[in-house]
Amino acid sequence: MQMYEVEYQKWLGSDVLNEKELSELESIRNNEEAKALRFSAPMDFGTAGLRSTMYMGIGCMNRFTVAQTTRGIAALVKKAGGEARGVAIAYDSRNNSREFARVSACVLAAAGIKVYIFDDIRPTPELSFAVRETGALAGINITASHNPKEYNGYKAYWEDGAQISPEQASVVSAERAKFDCLDTSGIADYDEAKALGLITELSTDFDEKYLAAVLATSVNPKAVSDVSDELKVVYTPLHGAGYKLVPEVFSRVGLKHLYTVDAQMTPDGNFPTVSKPNPEYAAVFELGIEIANKVGSNLVIATDPDSDRVGVMTRTEDGSFATVSGNQMGALLLDYVIAARREQGTLGEGAFAVKSIVSTDMAYKIAKDNGIKLHDVLTGFKFIGEVIKNYEKEGKASDFLLGFEESYGYLLGSYARDKDAVEASMMILEMTAYYQKKGMTLSDALRELYAKYGYYAERMIDIYMEGLDGIERRKRVMGSLRDNPPKSIGGVRVMLVGDYKAGTVDNMLDGTTSPTGQPASDVLYYTLENEDKIIVRPSGTEPKIKIYVLAHGEGIEAINKKAAAYEEDSRRMTEV
Repeated sequence: MQMYEVEYQKWLGSDVLNEKELSELESIRNNEEAKALRFSAPMDFGTAGLRSTMYMGIGCMNRFTVAQTTRGIAALVKKAGGEARGVAIAYDSRNNSREFARVSACVLAAAGIKVYIFDDIRPTPELSFAVRETGALAGINITASHNPKEYNGYKAYWEDGAQISPEQASVVSAERAKFDCLDTSGIADYDEAKALGLITELSTDFDEKYLAAVLATSVNPKAVSDVSDELKVVYTPLHGAGYKLVPEVFSRVGLKHLYTVDAQMTPDGNFPTVSKPNPEYAAVFELGIEIANKVGSNLVIATDPDSDRVGVMTRTEDGSFATVSGNQMGALLLDYVIAARREQGTLGEGAFAVKSIVSTDMAYKIAKDNGIKLHDVLTGFKFIGEVIKNYEKEGKASDFLLGFEESYGYLLGSYARDKDAVEASMMILEMTAYYQKKGMTLSDALRELYAKYGYYAERMIDIYMEGLDGIERRKRVMGSLRDNPPKSIGGVRVMLVGDYKAGTVDNMLDGTTSPTGQPASDVLYYTLENEDKIIVRPSGTEPKIKIYVLAHGEGIEAINKKAAAYEEDSRRMTEV
């Protein structure tokens, strides 16, 4: 009998499952692939936590795997003597998020650990803020971000408000493995734990603290009110956690004409109006654009279900709407914050920004031309948070301008250590108002940016490798690329090969080797002779390999031609 079948039968024969859960297991009795996927191995717990589909099984998100993982978090907190400081917990609008959050709270309470849990869905960045504000030692957020409705996830944070370190993740993994996944003993009753003071619910008064921190990051608080009679904005939370606080912060900065996509304003884990609730996809803006065309708005803003990512579409010269990519928005925000702070007299001599290594190189040009320090870090907002933390230790956190990732994540204040779509939406609105006063849209501002700093274009390519052998296939591709690095990509010679797992950068021209200067990570980084870049890494949250193309040049048509050639070669590189 296969091991997955042994585990499947164990669950099927357990008396702790309810009728619905047993019925689900019965439905896959003759489906070997489904059983293998769900019962072959537990979910990996890494620095990004857990993320999987919501089914019964050790490889899926369910109340049993959530409880088992939280026992690992409890052990981590106890090792640090943090019972009294406690753990903050938040959750988004996904199906079962509230249940998983409460299960986590009850496991912690039973272990004698203080819990702060939000009374309803909240944006992910408010959890990061809550960890810092309450003085909690750790945090848990139940969310699968922008994944399809079948998914949910579990993110773990530490006292600085950033996600836990690889070393801490290893402790959690080791500790959770000590517990039988189906062990339901030692889980407190929620109401009893609350009555005993072990569980404290955070309500709207805590939102006020968070909003105050967000509003304090505004560079020009009068920008929106200055054009409030004319400025019109359409917003959608895509059935998620931004439904309340994004409109609230818009109102507080002076926006008079906000039009919401009513069909998407109600939190709903089924995401009934979109196939994927991801603001990176133009399709999620369709309802918003219909409204924008009716009311004469030049801007549509969408936040993802846990409101840590924000996407934008802006009206163009011909009257149509176009996506502002994550890279373009990062460049726009960086340029705007520098200019606005300079105008306001608040641009410090030590001003700095942070981006991920896969994000646009235009940020280098903007920073260099403005005398700003730019830090490049690995993908994962915790690495951006680490840079902020180091400046904070030196009393220089106020010099922080912007942290961003190409995947639509931005932070402009040091009050949190995760990307924040509430704050970013506010700053995008402020920037839009700034340009509207000049008679410009964001599309106009982007053209001006290219004219000022040069042309840059980026592409992100997803190579999905799903199924039982998906993990092995991804490992095989990365191994093959390490053993046989490409000599050229898109007809351009490779100059540098960076292997962030080995921590080395090999110069293919002179044979020298130097360190990456970054933590170990499964990333391959190719710099070409023309200084364009191609980066390859397996996704930490989805069954795919991600390829990033960073190109620059004299004109957008020439860059797009190069990028297409890079993409074709990059896809071929993964065919092993």
